[in-house]
Amino acid sequence: MFDKILIANRGEIACRIIDTCRLLGVRSVAIHSDIDAASRHVEMADEAVSLGGQTPAESYLRIDAVIDAARRTGAQAIHPGYGFLSENPDFVEAVEKAGLVFIGPSAKAIRAMGLKDAAKTLMHEAGVPVVPGYHGAAQDNLAAEADKIGYPVLIKAVAGGGGKGMRRVDAPSEFADALAAAQSEALKAFGNDVVLIEKYVSKPRHIEVQVFGDGTRAVHLFERDCSLQRRHQKVIEEAPAPGMTADMRDAMGQAAVRAAEAVGYAGAGTVEFIVDASDGLSPDKFWFMEMNTRLQVEHPVSEEITGVDLVAWQLRVAAGEGLPAKQSDLRIKGHAFEARIYAEDVPAGFLPATGTLEHLNFADARIDTGVRQGDEISPFYDPMIAKLTVHGADRAQALAALERALSDTQIAGTVTNIAFLKALAQHEGFGAGDVDTGLIERDLDALTAPAVPCTRCRSVAAVVALGAQAGGQTGFSLWGPLEQRVALQWGDDEIAAQVATLGGGTYRVSLGETGHQVARTSNGWSVDGQKIAAKAVRTDDGVTVFWGNTYSFTVADPLDRASGQLAGDATLAPMPGLVKAVFVEAGQEVTEGDKLAVLEAMKMEHVLRAGRDGVVASVHVSEGAQIAAGDPMIILEEQP
Repeated sequence: MFDKILIANRGEIACRIIDTCRLLGVRSVAIHSDIDAASRHVEMADEAVSLGGQTPAESYLRIDAVIDAARRTGAQAIHPGYGFLSENPDFVEAVEKAGLVFIGPSAKAIRAMGLKDAAKTLMHEAGVPVVPGYHGAAQDNLAAEADKIGYPVLIKAVAGGGGKGMRRVDAPSEFADALAAAQSEALKAFGNDVVLIEKYVSKPRHIEVQVFGDGTRAVHLFERDCSLQRRHQKVIEEAPAPGMTADMRDAMGQAAVRAAEAVGYAGAGTVEFIVDASDGLSPDKFWFMEMNTRLQVEHPVSEEITGVDLVAWQLRVAAGEGLPAKQSDLRIKGHAFEARIYAEDVPAGFLPATGTLEHLNFADARIDTGVRQGDEISPFYDPMIAKLTVHGADRAQALAALERALSDTQIAGTVTNIAFLKALAQHEGFGAGDVDTGLIERDLDALTAPAVPCTRCRSVAAVVALGAQAGGQTGFSLWGPLEQRVALQWGDDEIAAQVATLGGGTYRVSLGETGHQVARTSNGWSVDGQKIAAKAVRTDDGVTVFWGNTYSFTVADPLDRASGQLAGDATLAPMPGLVKAVFVEAGQEVTEGDKLAVLEAMKMEHVLRAGRDGVVASVHVSEGAQIAAGDPMIILEEQP
């Protein structure tokens, strides 16, 4: 076993690897950008090396700097985690050239699976089922190939990922425009506009198989269902897949092992399949999509049902051991779910969010996280807060545990997707195991509808807004109860509350036509004499109440008029980011929906458009500027 390894990553996956290093007695070296200097993974590691900079390109993607850090600290091997350099074959070769061990597959295996068209040809030769389609190099006959396959078809970038360079086409008349759009997007995202054509599956399920190899032989650790997706991004994963039959599990597992052995795979990897679930699961209706040549984000669910520490296996095989187990040694025990908790504004279209984690209390579940209370969510990296994983004796028990854990997780200081995840956990179809990749989009409105705080919740928020959370009094009056007003904002709702201090930690709250008596107890709250399971915290700009759901209220400043006047005529930055382009100048006429600017934040580009017709009064940003959330970007002239 190695004495010391360097982890070429950050956040929750770096912390996850460090946990296993500690169990194995291996010392760990963290690397970090300037922004991450005080982060959790740096605190946990035995040593840390600064790479400087802020963005990934300035830090975690600097191959020479990463290898130099490993050499200077005496690390014998480098674990790439996932993302960043984890599937970069040039990095693998550079690591090995430096006399270090790369904890993962060979550069040859990564290259073999790196381009979707070449990988599918290789898989076909290895006897792995492949989706009917065209994977050839020639790009001048794609319309004819689509006709042969039969509509609907899917155009996919061969170097793609994350849904970029992908278009569904339902009819021949739509093909040319869809092809042009897919190629343009692929060229911009990957520097490669070559595409392939595949048969579109009407009720697709995304089922993947966890494999592990030693460079010669491989085993599988059963399947995960990752069908709950939005825009090709996974949201909740589970293992095993609901409705899976023994015959299909065996067929998929053997196909995944053939795929891994065909490229001499070493370490942990995932073989992803598309499954036609229109008539239930069948061994003849699954096809290879791609192989992820790294540890997956969702690997905890496989660990939970098998009892295997995949990171420990990675280190053991990289250190020269053979396969840690035979296929016959592996068994499925129970059921597991993983939910990805993000800082994102779901009602605003799942916009990535930033903020300070002023209150952070995770549920009693497996939590993989790279943050602590008080940490900031940076605009430079993925806004994941944590992965929450639960395990149960069966699917129903595990799903109930997932819903309970999401309800018990408390995060204040930024918006999150917890309510959305909880709505998914309560979804009737998902609960029945009737899942496919289109479920979220079909029911998006219902899944993203915000929970409305009741008057009891609003009353607690009003009391906390006046300082009662600290256990003190909100005021004192010699002759009678002191009454004070507080103005709260919840979404578009303005809440005017009158709070009377009755003494003894008790308050009378009037909300127009309704009112409640609120009391602070030793371990919570009571409303109208009835104890409620609520917790409330005061944040920098408001109050957050946790009561089944998370309700965030802004405390309005009656003296602050400027923001309200500005909002009607201004385009404000929805989040911190880099201005990529500005399309207008002062004096220019615009109509509602016109593109004003492009803001890049958290690895995504956001087009900002005019909210109404008007004339540009002033432009406050320029291309290349770094701006904060809420900064005015473009102001329109006031309407007469």
